[in-house]
Amino acid sequence: MPFTYNRTVHFQDTDAAGVVYFANVLGICHEAYEESLETSGINIKGFFSNSSVAFPIVHASVDFLRPMFCGDKLVISLMPQKLGIDKFEIAYEISVGDMVVAKAITRHVCIEVSSRSKQELPDEIIRWLETNRREAEGAERRKSREIM
Repeated sequence: MPFTYNRTVHFQDTDAAGVVYFANVLGICHEAYEESLETSGINIKGFFSNSSVAFPIVHASVDFLRPMFCGDKLVISLMPQKLGIDKFEIAYEISVGDMVVAKAITRHVCIEVSSRSKQELPDEIIRWLETNRREAEGAERRKSREIM
């Protein structure tokens, strides 16, 4: 099953129209990403404060399908995928109940911090990607069997 993260929409997440402010959706997705890393055994403090390697986002997009309101209970499904030796992408699906309300993508590249040059993904990220890929594939197989 893809990794899922549960979160309630807070008043501070919303704009003057009372819906989640567009930029905050990416912040919510990043929370899910951090939780996924931690759940897989990656030390978050070390991961984000490691001075030799970083994983900047080089592309992000969000499709809004329905509004999200203060108090909504969100379920964020996260499906990372390796794109090459030095990059990966995370697809997010945000639901309220059984309804998908938004979809997002973040694309990350691995860099050596001091030179800002690309480098191969470290083993811990490759393991995280592989674990999540297998779990997502298993969920898709189960879902296809339910349809039959």
